[in-house]
Amino acid sequence: MFLQKDDLGSTMYGYQMDQITEGNDDIIDIAMAAAEEEVRSYLEPNNKIEWQDGRLRYDADAVLSAVGAARNALILKHAITVAKWWIVDLSSADIIYEQAKERYDRSTDWLKQLASGEVNLSTLPTLSPEDLENDRPPFSFGSRKKFNHE
Repeated sequence: MFLQKDDLGSTMYGYQMDQITEGNDDIIDIAMAAAEEEVRSYLEPNNKIEWQDGRLRYDADAVLSAVGAARNALILKHAITVAKWWIVDLSSADIIYEQAKERYDRSTDWLKQLASGEVNLSTLPTLSPEDLENDRPPFSFGSRKKFNHE
């Protein structure tokens, strides 16, 4: 997994996690898996034509399969924030709920900007045009044959 339980220590205290999850590590694992999937949803292109507008397409598999120091620090920090949100969603025990929500909103807004091409990360692996399955041009133009009454 891209996220590890120890990573969450940079955003919440261990006693807070234990209090919210009642010591059940399965809840933390589910939150981290959900966070990874949410981050992946921002990084992977969909089948809409807008994705063929020339913006960078990040290799989500390569980004989220990195381990240890090879992980992109900014993506890691946003993924941790998203995971924290999924844990805090269970309870607001000793955590300021509004602060967690505001940080989550900020992280997802940034990930949306990354997905739309408003911001780019030069350190993330990208897909080359050869890697893309759909070679369809982003748009086409033309007209029907001219109609004559002869």
